[in-house]
Amino acid sequence: MNFSGLAAALSMIILTWAGHTAVIKGEQAFGVGLWPVFLVIGVASLVISFITANVYISVILGVTAAVFLWSIYELFKQRERVKQKRVSRGRARN
Repeated sequence: MNFSGLAAALSMIILTWAGHTAVIKGEQAFGVGLWPVFLVIGVASLVISFITANVYISVILGVTAAVFLWSIYELFKQRERVKQKRVSRGRARN
Protein backbone atom coordinates (compact mmCIF):
# COMPACT_ATOMS: atom_id res chain seq x y z
CA MET A 1 0.00 0.00 0.00
CA ASN A 2 1.12 3.53 -0.76
CA PHE A 3 0.51 6.00 2.05
CA SER A 4 2.04 9.09 0.43
CA GLY A 5 -1.36 10.62 -0.31
CA LEU A 6 -2.50 10.12 3.25
CA ALA A 7 0.76 11.56 4.57
CA ALA A 8 0.36 14.62 2.33
CA ALA A 9 -3.26 15.14 3.41
CA LEU A 10 -2.53 14.80 7.12
CA SER A 11 0.51 17.06 6.94
CA MET A 12 -1.54 19.66 5.03
CA ILE A 13 -4.29 19.67 7.65
CA ILE A 14 -1.93 19.79 10.63
CA LEU A 15 0.42 22.38 9.13
CA THR A 16 -2.44 24.60 7.94
CA TRP A 17 -3.81 24.61 11.48
CA ALA A 18 -0.34 25.41 12.83
CA GLY A 19 0.10 28.24 10.31
CA HIS A 20 -3.33 29.68 11.14
CA THR A 21 -2.51 29.61 14.85
CA ALA A 22 0.95 31.12 14.25
CA VAL A 23 -0.56 34.00 12.28
CA ILE A 24 -3.16 34.84 14.92
CA LYS A 25 -0.92 34.47 17.96
CA GLY A 26 2.09 35.97 16.20
CA GLU A 27 0.21 39.07 15.06
CA GLN A 28 -1.17 39.54 18.57
CA ALA A 29 2.26 39.29 20.17
CA PHE A 30 4.61 40.79 17.57
CA GLY A 31 2.49 42.50 14.91
CA VAL A 32 3.60 42.08 11.30
CA GLY A 33 7.26 42.15 12.35
CA LEU A 34 7.16 38.37 12.41
CA TRP A 35 7.09 38.06 8.61
CA PRO A 36 10.89 37.62 8.17
CA VAL A 37 10.76 34.57 10.44
CA PHE A 38 7.98 33.08 8.30
CA LEU A 39 10.03 33.86 5.19
CA VAL A 40 13.13 32.10 6.50
CA ILE A 41 11.13 29.04 7.60
CA GLY A 42 9.30 28.93 4.25
CA VAL A 43 12.37 29.30 2.04
CA ALA A 44 14.45 26.90 4.15
CA SER A 45 11.69 24.29 4.01
CA LEU A 46 11.40 24.73 0.25
CA VAL A 47 15.14 24.36 -0.36
CA ILE A 48 15.42 21.33 1.91
CA SER A 49 12.40 19.72 0.25
CA PHE A 50 14.18 19.92 -3.12
CA ILE A 51 17.31 18.14 -1.88
CA THR A 52 15.66 15.53 0.35
CA ALA A 53 15.60 12.04 -1.16
CA ASN A 54 12.75 10.72 1.01
CA VAL A 55 9.42 11.42 -0.69
CA TYR A 56 7.42 11.65 2.55
CA ILE A 57 9.79 14.15 4.13
CA SER A 58 9.96 16.13 0.90
CA VAL A 59 6.16 16.38 0.74
CA ILE A 60 5.91 17.49 4.37
CA LEU A 61 8.64 20.10 3.86
CA GLY A 62 6.96 21.33 0.68
CA VAL A 63 3.66 21.75 2.51
CA THR A 64 5.50 23.50 5.34
CA ALA A 65 7.04 25.91 2.82
CA ALA A 66 3.67 26.67 1.23
CA VAL A 67 1.99 27.22 4.59
CA PHE A 68 4.64 29.57 5.96
CA LEU A 69 5.01 31.56 2.74
CA TRP A 70 1.23 31.98 2.55
CA SER A 71 1.23 32.94 6.25
CA ILE A 72 3.20 36.08 5.37
CA TYR A 73 0.24 37.27 3.30
CA GLU A 74 -2.21 36.24 6.02
CA LEU A 75 -0.17 38.08 8.67
CA PHE A 76 -0.71 41.38 6.87
CA LYS A 77 -4.37 40.55 6.20
CA GLN A 78 -4.78 39.77 9.93
CA ARG A 79 -3.49 43.25 10.76
CA GLU A 80 -6.16 44.71 8.47
CA ARG A 81 -8.88 42.54 10.03
CA VAL A 82 -7.83 43.79 13.48
CA LYS A 83 -7.85 47.43 12.28
CA GLN A 84 -11.34 46.97 10.83
CA LYS A 85 -12.39 45.37 14.13
CA ARG A 86 -13.47 42.20 12.34
CA VAL A 87 -11.49 40.23 14.93
CA SER A 88 -10.41 41.13 18.44
CA ARG A 89 -6.89 42.15 19.27
CA GLY A 90 -6.54 39.52 21.95
CA ARG A 91 -5.01 39.81 25.39
CA ALA A 92 -1.43 40.34 24.25
CA ARG A 93 -2.08 43.78 22.67
CA ASN A 94 -4.75 45.29 24.93
